[in-house]
Amino acid sequence: MKIGELSAATGVSVRLLRYYEEQELLTPVRTPGGHRSYGPEAPLAVRRIRALLDAGLPTRVIREVLPCVEGDGLFVHPCVSDRLREQLRGMEERIAELEENRAGLAAILAVTEAAVG
Repeated sequence: MKIGELSAATGVSVRLLRYYEEQELLTPVRTPGGHRSYGPEAPLAVRRIRALLDAGLPTRVIREVLPCVEGDGLFVHPCVSDRLREQLRGMEERIAELEENRAGLAAILAVTEAAVG
């Protein structure tokens, strides 16, 4: 299928599909005329990529994990569980930092509003 057909089948823009290719997440074959051609498995691959992106994984991690994904992206082989756990720990650390930032900003606003009000 052509890139426009894949876009229509998945709801993912042509621009994003090209980006996935650039990030080595999708690999089309090239026709003799140089056009991209995707196989019948491409819509499933795009759904898997989208599921992993929606889970907050960066494309560099998706590139590592993608060969171990089955189904629509919710099951991965245990061989990548440690990598996913590492990503989850990083997210949890960033969330904790954001919560501290939020508390600090809320305190500043509370003092400011009390002084003004």
